[in-house]
Order: sequence, then structure tokens, then C-alpha cells
Amino acid sequence: MTHLIGRSRPLAKFLATTRRAGVAAVAMVALAAPVAAQNLFAPALTVNDDVITNYELVQRTNFLTILRAPGDPAELARQQLIDDRLRNQVTTEAGIEVTPEQVKAGVEEFASRTNLSAEALLQAVGQEGIAPETVRDFVRGSLAWRQYVRDKYINQARPSRAEIDRAVAQGPQPGVRVLLSEVIIPITPETADQVEALAREIAALRSYDAFSDAARQFSASDTRNNGGRLNWIALNTLPPQLQPLLIDMNPGDTTAPIPLPNAVAIFQMRGIQEIVPPTPSYSSIDYAAYYIPGGRSPEALARAAALRGQVDRCDDLYGIAQGQPESVLDRESRAPGQIPSDIALELSKLDVGEVSTALTRSNGQQLVFLMLCKRTAAVNADVTPEDVEAALTQRKLSVFAESELAQLRANALIVEQ
Repeated sequence: MTHLIGRSRPLAKFLATTRRAGVAAVAMVALAAPVAAQNLFAPALTVNDDVITNYELVQRTNFLTILRAPGDPAELARQQLIDDRLRNQVTTEAGIEVTPEQVKAGVEEFASRTNLSAEALLQAVGQEGIAPETVRDFVRGSLAWRQYVRDKYINQARPSRAEIDRAVAQGPQPGVRVLLSEVIIPITPETADQVEALAREIAALRSYDAFSDAARQFSASDTRNNGGRLNWIALNTLPPQLQPLLIDMNPGDTTAPIPLPNAVAIFQMRGIQEIVPPTPSYSSIDYAAYYIPGGRSPEALARAAALRGQVDRCDDLYGIAQGQPESVLDRESRAPGQIPSDIALELSKLDVGEVSTALTRSNGQQLVFLMLCKRTAAVNADVTPEDVEAALTQRKLSVFAESELAQLRANALIVEQ
């Protein structure tokens, strides 16, 4: 590795410090699957009849160890390779093809995160026993899946104008995260009565140790080896039907048995935290004021009421004011401190697209039809609407991708060899 130090000392040091961990992880895979010691290319498992070999498991485990991926690298390798097969099955069926040039560009982009060229990265990981094709397969599958998800969901993922405006107005959002333990018990028609009775007994437990013992003894989840303990999870990433159950729990509480397809789940709360961001400040507020003659006369108020039904956003007021003097419509974008106090107070009560008719001008002779167009949070001051649209689109695509992958997992036939 000495020839790499001149190019990227951090990577050389990183690989040197992870080499022992990588060897240990590979040894764990070999011990867990004695067949691998005899024939690395023997099937380890099949996913809808597609084979995953022991060699692939060892390679991916070593690769994830070097990347310092969180969690158990051997278990993570298994889950990733299963997901890779599922994604590959649908992308192949959809006719998605990734060219060698796209793979090369993808590897270059991946390598750039370590300040290396693709060639240097492949050489570096090769010295750790990882074949170049392991890295290329990793990149190729990601590119194909990304294209498949975009082709299928892009029209549904594009945000509306209102969604973009709301995102620009928002600062950091509050959130809740939970620390859970789980017991997942398989159930069949023949075992339903026994499983339901057992689940009720586990749900009555309050001791952390007792619940962990139950997870080790009865749970079918991979977390059973860790006493059922999960890491911190953002509440809003959990299934919607589970969120209201957890939000009212205290540490030590357990849920009632929750039916799942072919299983029953019990969760124990070990911790709950609210992450409260600072109150957002705004760099600018965009608003429009259309002036209606007559002040607060019945005629002027009736005109304002009719106008509410004709406009959905500030840009619509340009059509209303067309052909009238320019002074009939003001469109402003100002820092909060530069807005007249009476207007600022009314705007504080409005959401984007809402209207106030509480103010007058010209000694009460003109009614102000005041509309909030947009707020821009200070944190988003330098962000363009195009940036926000791209970010929201990508967020929605990620949700669609995970939802489809979860469905593929649920329907898959996975057989251990």
C-alpha cells in the first residue's frame, strides 16, 4: 500500500486500520457457512431461483467492512445481495440496460469520494482481496435501479408549486426518534392459539432483560441475536399504523401484539426523544396588495369576497389588474424588518395563498386585498426553486423506491442452501 500514500494518505491509513476487521468479518462468514470453506462458488441462498454464492457474500462482506458500513457487515452483505437480486429481476424485466461507459462513470463518481481515480480505488481494494467486479456490480445495480424508479415514478414524484413554496418557507423540521426492541413470532393456522398466548405473555413484560431473553428465544427477526434491540429510528419512517401506538409510550412499555402477515410483533420502548429545531427565521417575505376603491363599504367587501374565489396565487392578481393603473397592485419581496408593521402583522396570520382584507389605505378609501405569496426561510435564502424541486422530487422517488423494494421482499421466495 506504500505506493498509495502519496496519492491519498487518508485512504491508505483507512484501509490499513480496517484490514484486520475485514479479515475477521470474512472469517465469521466462513465459520457461519462451513460449505464456503470447501467451495466458495457454491450457492449460499436463492432469491426467486437466482443464486447468491458464498463467494459473493464474502466479497460483499469484505467490501462493506472496508467502507465501514454501520452494523454487522456479514448480515448487511446478505441483505444487500438479496435486494440486489430483487432489483435486478425487475430492471431486467423492464429492459433497463446500463452501458459500460455508465458503469465506468459511476465508479469514478464513487471513487471521487475518497479523492482517488477509479483505477486507483480498484487497485487499493484489490489489495484487500476484493475483485474489481464486486465494485462494478455494486455500482451497476444502483444505476439500473435508479433509472427504473425514475422511469416509473417521475410523473408522480414531481412536486406541485404549492409544495415547492412550502418547502422554501420551512426551516429545520421537528422530529421524534424512538429506541425499540422487537420480538417477531411466526404464526401459522396450526400454531395460532399458542403464538397468540405467547405474544400476550411477552407483551406483559416490563423488564428490558426479560424482553431481550424472549427475543433471543422466540423471535424470528435477525435482531434476536442482539436481544431484539434496534438502533434509534425516526418515528416518521415507521409504518403509519405503528406511529400513534409508539408516540404515547414510556420507556419500559410494550405494545399489545400487532398482527403482521404470517407473524405477530411486540415492541418494547427503550427510549424516545424529541428533536426540536430552532424557530425558523425568514430572509424574505413575498406578498401582493391589490387596492379596491370604497374602503370597507359593502360594495368593496363584496368585490373582495368575489375576488377570493377567482385567485389561487399571487400571480393571478396580474390578470385581475390588467388594464388598470399600475398603482392598483403592489407586489413586494422584502426582509421582515422592512415590511410595514400592520401588513407584517396580517401576513403573520396567513399561510401561502391566503388573503386578508383587514387593512385599508388612503385614509380608509381603499380596501387592501392582501395575499401572502411566499416566505423564504433564512436557511433557504440561497436555494433556487429549481434546487427545491429537484430535492423534493428525489425525496419522493426514494419513498417510491423503498416502497416497491419492500413489496418485492414481501413477495420473494428466499431459500437458504
